[in-house]
Amino acid sequence: MTVARRAIPLLRVAGSHREVGRAVGAATAAVLREAVDFDAALPAGRRRADQLVLAGRYRAATLAATPWLVAEIDGAAEGAGVDPLALFAASIEEIWTVRPSQVGVGGMARMRPVQGRCSDLVAVPPATADGHAWVAHNNDLSASSEANVVAVEWRVPGEAVLFSLGIGPWISVGWNDAGLSLTGNELAPNDERVGVPRLLMVREQLTARAIDEAVAMALRPDRASSYNTVFVDRAGRVADVEGSATDAEVTCASDRGTLAHTNHYVCARMLGYEGDPDYARSSDVRYRRALALLDGATATPGDPGTVTPDALRAMLADHGTDPSLCRHPRPGGDETDSVTVFWSIADVTAGEIRYGLGRPCEPGEERYRFD
Repeated sequence: MTVARRAIPLLRVAGSHREVGRAVGAATAAVLREAVDFDAALPAGRRRADQLVLAGRYRAATLAATPWLVAEIDGAAEGAGVDPLALFAASIEEIWTVRPSQVGVGGMARMRPVQGRCSDLVAVPPATADGHAWVAHNNDLSASSEANVVAVEWRVPGEAVLFSLGIGPWISVGWNDAGLSLTGNELAPNDERVGVPRLLMVREQLTARAIDEAVAMALRPDRASSYNTVFVDRAGRVADVEGSATDAEVTCASDRGTLAHTNHYVCARMLGYEGDPDYARSSDVRYRRALALLDGATATPGDPGTVTPDALRAMLADHGTDPSLCRHPRPGGDETDSVTVFWSIADVTAGEIRYGLGRPCEPGEERYRFD
């Protein structure tokens, strides 16, 4: 018997930043209400009141520099009927062990720490068979988060149209109609500080109309910390920003036209910021596997490109290592295990995204295309 694959809900929201936030908040209210019920997830020795005071410092830093980001989260809080400061606190990954923004069905009291673990594979000319720029991404979160993944089309007057995948108002990956792709990988920087939360910075970066503008946003000096952020534009330019709160290294695709990244620092300049060396060794297994798969699919210099979207889908679905790029629930595991909850393959040149809920080795896909 074939079981129908559940589709990722697609929200289409339009209006001011507060209005689009309100619409997303109303549509994902159950998730946001659970996210602000975070007392069981407070770091050891910290009370809810303490957490809200700390969140207020991050909110003040964000309000001073990018007030519309605060307006959007406030709108989401209004739409969901929750306290805006508590929702802002849930948006600050830097102050949590168990993330309210990643909580799923079952209640936070039973959750243990789960960090988002993701894999990115990029192929641009001369690597690609069609001469287009392609970006493939696996997004790994707790298994319980899969039920909360949502796709959003954002239309704010005067700004680029966005399409994103994530949970509630929190964006994991996204693209815009100016021809920009944003994916990335969570790192464990050891220099986190009060500033604009990295999770909200993603939303700002997707308003950029050029890759240099996006990189500048990722390097803003008032950031609380950073992801490894992978930017690709429709012309095939690639900028990989491997950042921390106080430093960053920007790299591009290889001469073959490929790039891969997982969840640890790989640039020599950034190795000293690694805050989780034990996990870095595990992440390195996926990183080296991704590089090997890309190298095996790319032509030698001077030959025609060979990477296709089907080849990238097969790479995302790879189970050749432990841990593997395509991650399934463990036998005997629980809902907090890190698994692949969604995947995406974007033709950045054409402005079309293929994506799906769950593992990329499972059949089926959905598509979104910019007008």
